[in-house]
Amino acid sequence: MQIANEVKLSEGVISDIHGLYEKKKKNKKILMIVLGLLPVAAFILSTVMGRYVISPLPLIDILAGKLLGLPATWPETLETVLFKVRIPRIFAAMLVGAALSAAGAAYQGLFKNPMVSPDILGASAGAGFGAAVAILMSFNIAGIQLTAFAFGLGAVMLTFVISTVMGRGSNAVLTLILTGMVVSTLFSSFTSMTKYVADPYSKLPAITFWLMGGLSSITSKDALILLIPICIGITPLLMLRWKLNVLSFGEEEAKAMGIDTRRLRFIIIICSTLLTAAAVSVSGMIGWIGLIVPHMARLVTGPDYRVLLPASMLIGSTFLVVVDDVARSVFAMEIPLGILTSLLGAPFFIYLLVKGKRGWV
Repeated sequence: MQIANEVKLSEGVISDIHGLYEKKKKNKKILMIVLGLLPVAAFILSTVMGRYVISPLPLIDILAGKLLGLPATWPETLETVLFKVRIPRIFAAMLVGAALSAAGAAYQGLFKNPMVSPDILGASAGAGFGAAVAILMSFNIAGIQLTAFAFGLGAVMLTFVISTVMGRGSNAVLTLILTGMVVSTLFSSFTSMTKYVADPYSKLPAITFWLMGGLSSITSKDALILLIPICIGITPLLMLRWKLNVLSFGEEEAKAMGIDTRRLRFIIIICSTLLTAAAVSVSGMIGWIGLIVPHMARLVTGPDYRVLLPASMLIGSTFLVVVDDVARSVFAMEIPLGILTSLLGAPFFIYLLVKGKRGWV
């Protein structure tokens, strides 16, 4: 009789645990649906905002006419602003925000440090130097973007090679971070040297403005080209995001579970670098996105990377679109995105420090 009661009690406990698991799983699905609607709402709102205001009804007419192949009954200026300026810029802002946020979340899990951002290994500093050199040599927009992208990748490869040579028999992660700081400082010094020798009336203002970050020169071609490296970089991260959960417990625990930590670290670094370099090559230096957005996502979803990584991408894309709307709509002159993200990011991070480490890896 006692054994039968114990069996019934165990079955009841198992049933309760299963019920809680199913409820939690359902809540996560609802949460991801809500987060998935945020970029859609931001996209729709952003299409009508700007110095050239587009009312909702003309917007619906244009979109319906384009989809259904109807003859144009709207001003040509309206169509030009919407399809050649506004939509490419919004799409690029969503891609850049998602890329930097995903890279930041991946790096924070890899290095088990909430202070890590996508530029920790020198990608942003290298891309900034590449863009400065390209502007100094009077390259066109495509040349500037390509040079910035190449130097961003090169800076991280230099960091990885130096840390691999110097870090044998010691803490590989710590060596990688310290090497990244040195390489970032080196390329920042190169950028300062480039600014020093630049023409103060033409080249220097162009370099300075690019380094502040912005999306004012984005075209449809730029947005489509940006989509390729971001898709290549984000796909492996999404496929391996469950391994980030294991890696966050520590190197020894991950190895005990059969994970090749060295190979996993290399893949995450390559993918995150690709995302960061691609984003910076198009948008310039936009700070704080990859640092604060993963923390925003943690406050909502918790530290589980199976949910955290997609949530960071959705929140990051929405956040940068909203910031870009403010930059191009609120003030008489367009404000560089790097300035606005710093003004918003620094107070929020101070709030996180005051609040404590709840939900951090």
